[in-house]
Amino acid sequence: MKVDVLLGLQWGDEGKGKVVDVLSPDYDIIARFQGGPNAGHTLIIQGQKHVLHTIPSGIFRDGVLNVIGNGVVIDPIILQNEVKALEALGVDVRSKLLISKKAHLILPSHRALDRASETAKGKAKIGSTLKGIGPTYMDKTGRNGMRVGDAIGSQRKEKYQKLVDRHKRLLELYPDQDIQWEDEPWLESLDWLATMQIIDSEAYLNKALSEGKRILAEGAQGALLDIDFGTYPFVTSSNTTSAGACTGLGIAPNRIGEVHGIFKAYCTRVGSGPFPTELEDEVGTHLQEKGHEFGATTGRRRRCGWLDLPALKYSVMVNGVTRLNMMKGDVLSGLDEVKVCTHYRTSEGLSQDLPYTLQGSDVEPVYETLPGWQEELDGMQSEDDFPASFRAYIRYIEEAVGVPIQIVSVGPDRAQTITRASIMA
Repeated sequence: MKVDVLLGLQWGDEGKGKVVDVLSPDYDIIARFQGGPNAGHTLIIQGQKHVLHTIPSGIFRDGVLNVIGNGVVIDPIILQNEVKALEALGVDVRSKLLISKKAHLILPSHRALDRASETAKGKAKIGSTLKGIGPTYMDKTGRNGMRVGDAIGSQRKEKYQKLVDRHKRLLELYPDQDIQWEDEPWLESLDWLATMQIIDSEAYLNKALSEGKRILAEGAQGALLDIDFGTYPFVTSSNTTSAGACTGLGIAPNRIGEVHGIFKAYCTRVGSGPFPTELEDEVGTHLQEKGHEFGATTGRRRRCGWLDLPALKYSVMVNGVTRLNMMKGDVLSGLDEVKVCTHYRTSEGLSQDLPYTLQGSDVEPVYETLPGWQEELDGMQSEDDFPASFRAYIRYIEEAVGVPIQIVSVGPDRAQTITRASIMA
């Protein structure tokens, strides 16, 4: 058996949660492999909205186990609140959620460091969610971190205090900021964490593979936010690409199967960072309002722009994408024309490749204009219902990228998802 991977191909917020939920009946296990509560995977089921931050998006499906892998960073207070909220809805979380012993923990002092660092950057700020993600990964790579396995051990208070003391010394670099936090609520949350199913996830997942179990690895954020391959330094702190599934779950590269890449029919970005196709006109406002483009985790307004093919092709390349899933085509309904960035114009001429940096005025998008469509897509039941211009838009993207589009989302609800029969035949 192989592990299939599902991840975002843009700057996050592509709709990964919905697609995982749709695909999860075909799998026995859904496993998150990186990121933390900076994620906001939104699912709308029978009109009810659910936002998951740490828990994998298969949690609403009966008979599907959900694993938080070693590559994820966990704030136990946030996780506890998330579990309680789901249990209040009648979801049996405890029987189908498993947590890796090797996952690192986000301390209150990590959040304090995140806030202090971002504030000190001023206008150069990255756009952090201020959840403590970056400082936690820094401690992980600096070999100072505290893991779930430490939290359920007898020395947890000593380990916690040692790390907090280190953080206090680092916070002395920000003397102008009054930074405080409470220790006890976090330490108390570890008692709750110890009641959950804590596992050696790499052994568990590999044993499941040997037994023929079907596993889907769920990524967070997007490929253009990858610490190595994203629009650095405006990136997240983990590997969001398919390679991250190997290190974030303990799965060998030769065990990776299909790679599902999720993208919006246009582009969005939250926070700072370069965005060549950004629209600051009435079309951008149309996309923002019709697409309800507000961050699920932060509530921040998302910047909107046309689809960027060089960036999309780059993400497909570095991830080895085998299936594409297009979200929010319905948001483009009502536009007379739709533009797609096909090249960048730089000081070195025209290029279809993603350059070393997208920052500065040297990168100018070159567009091709396609006919739009007026028909609303949200009530359509199959690809046969699609207007001709929308079908042409899908074909145009497939031909440009060289990968088939398997799923087309025509609305936010689970039911508003069309699997293209022509692709699956």
